[in-house]
Amino acid sequence: MLELASVNGIANADEALGDSPLAIRGLTVSYGQKPAVFSVDMTVQAGAMTAIIGPNGAGKSTMLKAALGIVKPLSGQVTAFGKPLEDQRARIAYVPQRASVDWDFPTRVIDVVLMGLYRELGLLGRLRGRHKAKAMECLNRVGMRDFADRQIGQLSGGQQQRVFLARSLAQDADLYLLDEPFAGVDAATEKAIIAVLKSLKDAGKTVVVVHHDLATVTDYFDHVFLINTRKVAEGPVDTAFTAETLQAAYGGRLATAQIDQLSRAVG
Repeated sequence: MLELASVNGIANADEALGDSPLAIRGLTVSYGQKPAVFSVDMTVQAGAMTAIIGPNGAGKSTMLKAALGIVKPLSGQVTAFGKPLEDQRARIAYVPQRASVDWDFPTRVIDVVLMGLYRELGLLGRLRGRHKAKAMECLNRVGMRDFADRQIGQLSGGQQQRVFLARSLAQDADLYLLDEPFAGVDAATEKAIIAVLKSLKDAGKTVVVVHHDLATVTDYFDHVFLINTRKVAEGPVDTAFTAETLQAAYGGRLATAQIDQLSRAVG
């Protein structure tokens, strides 16, 4: 597939490595004989909200997991804030897909959020009142304070997603990576999540979201990264989210009328 554009205004992508909260170069991941992600480059813009979009099976989640080391890549380089990602994990919060979590694990909502403080607490650190207060504050931000003592498995899917977002907030990270946070949630939860993510951006944080709903890209995000195994395009929404790039990424999976409608929404 032809890589159409890197339209983020960077003359030399390597020059941006040191400044980028997340920079990926030459990332390749294979499941068996077929590459899921092939030689992908991505440069995340600081202080922005970026959507990773593409058709089902395009490698969106795989790319994110490989960048974090959850999935082992065949090749590639990943840096965070100009250093090896492994050295910067304290500055990164990750919210996995809800479907990948064992919700039958017997734990309370408050305990899930306190897991976000593990770097501060240490393996055998003593839990203090200020830690619980911080966890309750994070739950309040996502509208889940009243559920603090509820078992996590008793919650609805949308409520569980909010709790995992609260856990990431407790980390007080600089880079937030979320894998399909809006999948299978109700409208109220989606509204609550996007409000929190935008507040993070307003505070100078960087947010990257694997996203599936093309209709909300222009409302939610500043930048977009399109992928279909290879990178198709990346850049500001108004220049990278176009009929041409959507056609290249989705091909016949989107009707021409739908592509035109989505691209017109940008302008």
